[in-house]
Amino acid sequence: MNVDAVVLDVDGVLVDVADSYRRAIVESVDRVYDDTVPRAAVQSFKNAGGFNNDWELTYAAALFVLARREGMDRPLSGFTAAVEGMGGGLDAALSVVAEELPPAAAERVLGTWDRDRLREAFQALYLGEERYRELEGGTPPFAAPGYIHDEEVLVTPDTVATLTDSRPVGVLTGRPAAEADIALQRAGLDVPAEHRFTMDDWPGAKPDPGALVSLAKTFDADRVAFVGDTLDDVQTAVNAAEADGRTYLGIGVLTGGLTGDSGRERFERAGAETVVDSVNDLPGALS
Repeated sequence: MNVDAVVLDVDGVLVDVADSYRRAIVESVDRVYDDTVPRAAVQSFKNAGGFNNDWELTYAAALFVLARREGMDRPLSGFTAAVEGMGGGLDAALSVVAEELPPAAAERVLGTWDRDRLREAFQALYLGEERYRELEGGTPPFAAPGYIHDEEVLVTPDTVATLTDSRPVGVLTGRPAAEADIALQRAGLDVPAEHRFTMDDWPGAKPDPGALVSLAKTFDADRVAFVGDTLDDVQTAVNAAEADGRTYLGIGVLTGGLTGDSGRERFERAGAETVVDSVNDLPGALS
């Protein structure tokens, strides 16, 4: 499976975000609405597609909680399945709520739904007080130590050296640029600005293939591997292959929300070229 360049996702590939971003999603909804979804629900939203942005996943989880208060009887699995059926993402979640509730109840949900408060809570929980002031430019809504400090680095120095010595390496992540910088520094991966795309660098989001195609052009690469931990990551490679004349290989990593045999099967059904247990198995898969 020889390739000319490798592009890496960050969350669930280079660093473990189970106790940081994913914890912040669940606890942000609870902070704002005194109710929330189980931690496992985060993966249900991810599997529905269109939730590369964890702020938007937080907003969708809050929509579910508020809609249930107004009488929606769909369980979480039914809600995320309906979201997937409508194309995934926050717009689909809004459409499901509008379909499931009478107009007056849906209007009450939207009147209570406060994305600004949810985002503030998320950033306060994730960043902690010091980094919140530094990156958000204001006072956090409450004191928190910052779950960003609980992110375990998944990639080893040997893997970083092997990958970067053999071919160009890029990064494509839904993180804001400042938060991507923190994760990449911890992972020991030095990627120049022109070799990466973050939330701040382009208006699209995975599985939109635009950023991946741009990186392939920058590298002048004919065969590109994109390594990620979600179905949207694999779909990004599939979409890039359809949009561009180059070869794009989606590689699933089982260190995010998709794990075990079931995770492997889901990746393969989504079009993954291969699935590895960890990013540290990637050099062997590419040799």
